[in-house]
Amino acid sequence: PVKLTVEPRVTLLDALRDYLDMTGAKRVCDRGNCGACTVIMGGKVVYACCVLAIDAQGKPIQTIEGLAPASRLHPVEAAFVNNDAQQCGFCTPGFVMAAKGFLDRNPNPTMEQVKEGLGGNLCRCGTYMGIRKAVLEAAKQMKGAANA
Repeated sequence: PVKLTVEPRVTLLDALRDYLDMTGAKRVCDRGNCGACTVIMGGKVVYACCVLAIDAQGKPIQTIEGLAPASRLHPVEAAFVNNDAQQCGFCTPGFVMAAKGFLDRNPNPTMEQVKEGLGGNLCRCGTYMGIRKAVLEAAKQMKGAANA
């Protein structure tokens, strides 16, 4: 738990980046169009630029920084590496968080479901095929870990 005192107009993205030094979520469009600021709040995938920090009060917030223990990769992160699902990397944290949230709701997706499920995130480098393959690989890894 973290306690902050911020003005009512401060967004969750600004609170994370400017007050907590958690810079994984990126400011790109600042309008909820690109998904670079995606985090998971209360189990729901949200754009941090569109949520006021005050509305996040009392809710668990998961960012890329807290996705896996130190020096280890979450299966989604590892799958992104394995599938060259990043180029410049700017959109990657948002995509990873969107993929994590998507797989939490849909642990056995098809390629078409992945395409639709991550439709709210944009990649200027165009690594969509690698991203989609990474999500399918992560689904298998997460399913295998759950059965182990």
